Amino acid sequence: MMFDYILLFAVALSALMAIIQENLYKSIIILTFESFSLAAVFHFLLATDVAAVQAILGAALLPGLFIVALYKTTQGRDE
Repeated sequence: MMFDYILLFAVALSALMAIIQENLYKSIIILTFESFSLAAVFHFLLATDVAAVQAILGAALLPGLFIVALYKTTQGRDE
């Protein structure tokens, strides 16, 4: 029971940290951690199919797409 609250706190804290982060690449990494934590919450709530989709899309596919989009939009521009 206490582990559930720790995971929910980690999800909320990492979402807040991603919002206030100045560096967008670091923000993407923090969002990846948030997605893994949320997938763990879904798993402990016995929603394993939702946890699998969250882990695949939220922690693997979307950060990759965000990094590619950020790279392509900042090409030729000094960061």
